[in-house]
Amino acid sequence: MVEKLAGQKRAAALAQLSGWEELPQRDAIKKTFQFRDFNEAFGFMTRAALIAEKMDHHPEWFNVYKTVEVTLTTHDADGLSQNDIELARAMDQLAA
Repeated sequence: MVEKLAGQKRAAALAQLSGWEELPQRDAIKKTFQFRDFNEAFGFMTRAALIAEKMDHHPEWFNVYKTVEVTLTTHDADGLSQNDIELARAMDQLAA
C-alpha cells in the first residue's frame, strides 16, 4: 500500500514542485498547463498518459482546447503520496 505524505516529508516533497497548488477541500494538488494549441496539449496528455500507465498511477484531468487542468491524489492512500509528487515532476518536465 502507498503511504500518505504527512508532516516534514509532505512539506519537503511539495517544496520540490513549482506551480502546483494544494486543494483546501481535499488532500490533492492541482496545476493548470497552457499550451500553444490543441495539438500540443493533446501531445502532452498522451506522453503523460504513458508515464502514468507505467507508474500505475493515473491523474484526474480535464482538457479544453489548449488548456489541461491536472489534479493529483492517491485514492489508495486517501490523499497525497510520493506517487503524486513523481507524476507532477514528470508532467512539469514534459511541459517544459
